[in-house]
Parts: sequence; C-alpha cells; structure tokens
Amino acid sequence: MLLWLAGLSLVSCGFVGSPKNAVAPNLDLLDRTGMREGLGQGQVLNAFFGLDNKLPLLAGWRVCSGAGGKDGMPLVLDHELDVKTMEAGDFSVVTRGGAKGSVHCVTVMPAADAGEIRTVLLVGEFGSAAGDPPAAVEVTGNLISKDGAVNFRGAKVGVTPLEAGPSIVLAEMVPLDQVPVREGNWGAGSGCPADTRQIVRVVWSGGVRRKDGDEVGEFERRQYRVEMEVGKAVTPFALGDLQDGDNNHLLCLDTREKVKRVTFPAGVLVDPNKDVNGATAAEIRQY
Repeated sequence: MLLWLAGLSLVSCGFVGSPKNAVAPNLDLLDRTGMREGLGQGQVLNAFFGLDNKLPLLAGWRVCSGAGGKDGMPLVLDHELDVKTMEAGDFSVVTRGGAKGSVHCVTVMPAADAGEIRTVLLVGEFGSAAGDPPAAVEVTGNLISKDGAVNFRGAKVGVTPLEAGPSIVLAEMVPLDQVPVREGNWGAGSGCPADTRQIVRVVWSGGVRRKDGDEVGEFERRQYRVEMEVGKAVTPFALGDLQDGDNNHLLCLDTREKVKRVTFPAGVLVDPNKDVNGATAAEIRQY
C-alpha cells in the first residue's frame, strides 16, 4: 500500500482496479501456521517506514478495513512467500524507545505477479517519526516461503527512517517465460517487447513515481544502467511492470551478455511521502 500512494501506491497502497491475482489482506493477530522442521532461515532484506499516520481514507477500501490514517511499512523478503501462512500476528515492530507497535493488517498487494510475492505491507501504529520512530521489525510467527524451503520466523531488520528516500533492495534475473511479452506496448502493462533477450527485475524499498506523481517513462528508463561482467554497461531498451502501483520494475534488455549489477542515480524518483531517492545499486541475483 505504500507502493504508490498517488492512487494509493507505497507498496501496497496501490491497487489498480481489482486484479485477477488479488490476494486478500490478513487481520488475524494470531500465528495460525504450525512449526515445520528442517527449513532454512529466511531473511527480511528491508523495512521501510513509508508513511506516518498518512495512509489515505481510501486505504480502508483498497487495503483493509480501518487502514485509513494509519502508518504504512513495506518489508522486502529474500524469498517469495506462501501467502496462506501469512498473518498480521506474524510481525512485531519495536520503536527506538522500546515500545511495541500495533500491526493492524498485512497484505502483499499490489506486488502479486509471478516472481513478486516477497513484499509485505504492514499497516498499523508503529510510533512517531517526530518522537519515537519504529526501529526494528521481527518475524515472530511461522511465515513460510512459497517453495517451502525457508521459515522467516526469527528474521530481524532495522527500519529505514521516514525521511529517507526509496532505494533498490533487490535485483534478479527473470526467466523470459515468466512475464507476458507485449510487442510495442510495454508502457501499458507488465510485459517486455517480443525481441527482449534478458529481463532484470528491480525491487525498490517501496513504491516509486516521478516527482510529479506520474508513472515512470522514457527519462527514468534512461537512468537505469545495467553493468555487464565484461566491464561495459547498457541501458534497458524498455521498461515493464508499469501502471500497477507496485515496487517492481522490469528492465528489458536486448543483449545476452551476462549481467552483474544495476545502478540508478539520485534525485529522480520519489516515494509516497515525497522523499527523493539517493544514488542506489544492487548486485543481480541469477536464477
């Protein structure tokens, strides 16, 4: 909701219509998932204090009942999760002063396309940016990855403060057959052009837009640089996964050379709190 807020877009505040892959939010404050033996340890890569008592009233309809006026905090996990194991009670937020925050609901929307289900929006009361801000998040319940390989229980991470701008948390290769291919119409949906040779997914800490609130376009596409193992860098010839309000971009490449790293310059994009991004980069995970 903090996917994008200009229509609700922080990282979960941004439903666009009623997508076919919509996943219901969870308000259950108990952990209903049993412990499973022999699983690895999942990690929370980032927790982003996106909005302080500023989720719009529309969030009560778009996200969950009672969300309007509350705090929003997107988390990015290192694996996709099994949403059937996700409850609001799986998460604990502690402020800098040691007070425990109150989680009202959680959702993965709108980042629910194939390969994206690793961003969770926490909605609740997590402290005050001006007084006692949230300092840490812990997964205290049994939250299992989509592939059943890891349990996120016990994972902890510090909270990025409200005034910080958005950053790239994760970059990874995407199989060409995992996303739709759309010839000549990449700006209207989530696909890449038919002549795309590689796709890199970039996951931001929260929803991002241009400074004027519009969806990213040609200027923003040209700011992305993908470094190759051979030492040169290229710009994606198209962007995908647009117009859906989530925190993911697809970098559509016209080269098969092995990629290594993604970079993006400072001062281009803003989060729903209107904080501007700093220079940011991430190593690209291979599949």
